[in-house]
Amino acid sequence: MILVTGATGQNGSEIIGRLAAKGVQVRAMSRSGNGSQDAPANVEYVPADFDNEASLRKALDGVERAFLVTNSSDRVEKQQLRFVKAATESGVQHVVYLSQLHAALNSPCRFLHYHAVVERGLARSGMAYTNLRPNLYMQGILMLGKSIASEGKLFAPAGDCRVSIIDVRDIASVAVAALTEPGHEGRTYDLTGPEALTHAEMAARISSAISKPVAFVDIPESEFRSALAAFHMPGWQAEGLVEDYAHYRRGEAADISGAVQEVTNNAPRNFAEFTRDFRPAFLGEERTAAG
Repeated sequence: MILVTGATGQNGSEIIGRLAAKGVQVRAMSRSGNGSQDAPANVEYVPADFDNEASLRKALDGVERAFLVTNSSDRVEKQQLRFVKAATESGVQHVVYLSQLHAALNSPCRFLHYHAVVERGLARSGMAYTNLRPNLYMQGILMLGKSIASEGKLFAPAGDCRVSIIDVRDIASVAVAALTEPGHEGRTYDLTGPEALTHAEMAARISSAISKPVAFVDIPESEFRSALAAFHMPGWQAEGLVEDYAHYRRGEAADISGAVQEVTNNAPRNFAEFTRDFRPAFLGEERTAAG
C-alpha cells in the first residue's frame, strides 16, 4: 500500500493518477478525504489532519511507502516532522519527500530551511527515504494568469535572473518511480526543467503560445506582496515567496539537473510545451486537462 498525502493538490493528484494507471494500491490522504466519484477501485480516499497524530496513524495503518507533501503554513515543519514520527512508528519502510531545490539548514529562505530540517528528520528516522528537490513550478506561473489574460503582462520581482523552472507532471513521474521501483533509497534528486529562463523569456513563450503580446514587468517586493495579498495568500506564505524570489535574483536557481531523464528515461518538458498545454489558462479560460 502506498499513501499519498496532499491528495487534492497539484503534486498529489498527478501522482495518484499515475499510480492508479499502474494498478498500484493507493491510499489518498487529504483533510476532507473526498475524492473523485469516478476514482478507480485501487484508490482509497481517507481523511487525516497533519495536526492530529491519531488521524495520521489511522491513515498510515498497513502502509509500506508514502509520499509526503503539505500545504505551506507557519506550522508546516512541525506537521511534517509529526508525520515522519508517525510513519516510523507505524512501520512505513520508505518515504518520498517533496523538498525544494537548494534546501539548507543555513538558508535565509524559510521554505529552504524547513525542508532541510525535515530532510534531516527523515535521515535520522531509520526509514528509507528519497528527497525530491524541484525548482519553481511551471504551474506556479498560472497563478499570474489573470494579469496575463487581462493585461498581457507577467508581474514578478525577478529582474533578469534565470530559473530552471519545472513542470509538476515531471515531478510526479519521478515521484512514482521512487515509490514503485528499487534503487532510489537514500537518494536526493535535484529536479529542474531542461533550460534556465528569465521571466522575460517565459513571457515571450507564453505570448507565442496564445498568439497575443505578453510582456514581463519587473516589480518591487512591496508591490509583489500586495499582489499576493490580493490573491488572499496568508502572510507567512507570501513572505516565503518574497524570500524565494530574492533567492532567484541572487542567481541561485539557475542550475540544470539531469535527474528527470536519469530516473524516468524521459526528458523533462520545456516551458514552451507547458504553455501550449495550458494555453486556455493563459487566455483566462478554464484549464484543460494536460497529461
